[in-house]
Amino acid sequence: MNTVRETTRHQRTRTRLRPRTVLTGLLLLTAVAVGALLVGAGELGWQRVLGEIFAQLTGGRSPLSDREAAILWQLRAPRVVLAGLVGAGLAVSGATFQGVFRNPLADPYLLGAAAGAGMAATLVIVLTPAGSAWVPVAAFAGALSGVGLSWLAGRADGRAGTAALLLAGVAVASFLTAVQTFVQQLNAQTIRQVYTWMLGGLSLAGWHEVLLALPYVSAAAVVLCLSARLLDVLTLGDAEAASLGLRPSRVRLVLLGAASLATAAAVSVSGLIGFVGIVVPHLVRMLAGASYRVVIPLSLIGGAVFVILADQIARTVMPGELPLGVVTAFTGAPFFVGVLRSDRRSGANL
Repeated sequence: MNTVRETTRHQRTRTRLRPRTVLTGLLLLTAVAVGALLVGAGELGWQRVLGEIFAQLTGGRSPLSDREAAILWQLRAPRVVLAGLVGAGLAVSGATFQGVFRNPLADPYLLGAAAGAGMAATLVIVLTPAGSAWVPVAAFAGALSGVGLSWLAGRADGRAGTAALLLAGVAVASFLTAVQTFVQQLNAQTIRQVYTWMLGGLSLAGWHEVLLALPYVSAAAVVLCLSARLLDVLTLGDAEAASLGLRPSRVRLVLLGAASLATAAAVSVSGLIGFVGIVVPHLVRMLAGASYRVVIPLSLIGGAVFVILADQIARTVMPGELPLGVVTAFTGAPFFVGVLRSDRRSGANL
C-alpha cells in the first residue's frame, strides 16, 4: 500500500509544475545570461562588468567608460537577450509540435517554416542587395506563408489531420526549397550571403531585432502555456479528446498557429538554427516529467539557456565567429541519434 501511495505521489509531482523547479531554472538562466555578458571580444574585465551591472541596478557610479558601457549594453546585452528569445521560441515550438503530432522527433520547422523563411530571405537578398534590413521581415512573412500553405494543402473535408499535415509540410517544404535553389543558381554571386544566413547566427543582433521578435514570441508563449493542459489531452488521440468535449481540429489550429508564430519570429532574426526544438524538450522530459504542463514552461527557460550557451561558444571558441547553427548541430545531431535509437529500442511509434 505504501508503495502504491508513493508511486501515485511521484506521478502527480511529474505532472505538476513545481515552483522550486521553475525557480531553479530561472536562477540557471540568470547565471548563464550574466556569464555571457562577462565574456566577449572586447576585454572589459569581469569585475568591472559586474560593477557596471550593480551600478545600473542601484544607481551608483559606473566603473566603465562610455565606450565600454556601449560595448556592454549595445552589443553584448541585446545579443544575449535575443539568444534567449530565439531559444525559448524554438524550444517551446518543438515541444508543441511533438505533442500535436505525437512524435518525439517533430521539429519546429516541420510544416515548411524554414523553407518559407529561406526562400523569402533569398528573394530579398537577390532582389535588394542593399536592403538587408528587410531580410528579417521577409523571413518572418515567408515562414508564416510556408506554414499557411502546408495547412491549406493538408486540409481534407474541411479538417486537417496530423498525417495529412505532415505530408503537406514535406511537399510544401520541398517545393519552396526548389524555388530557393533555382533563384540562387540564377544569382550565384549571392550564394555566400544566403548560405551565411541559413547557417544561423546573432552577430548582427541589436535592440531593434529584440523588439522585432519579442511581441510574437511572448504572445505565442502565453497562448501555449495556457493551452498546455489541452495539449496533454490532445496527445491521447482525437477520439479521446473529442469524448472529453474538445474539438481536436480547432485546438490543433490554435497550438500550431502559436508555435509557428514563435518559430517565424525566431527564424526572422537568427536564420535557421536546428535541433533546439528537439534537444530541449527531451531534456525537460527526462529531468522533470512528460506532462506538457511541465514541458511547455520549462522548455521556454531551457531553450533560452541552451541558445545563450551555444552562442557563447560560437563567438568565443575560435578567433573567427562560428555560425550558431553549426554549434547547435554539433550538440543536437548526436542527441537526435541517441533519442532515435532509444525510442526504437523501447518500441515507440515514430
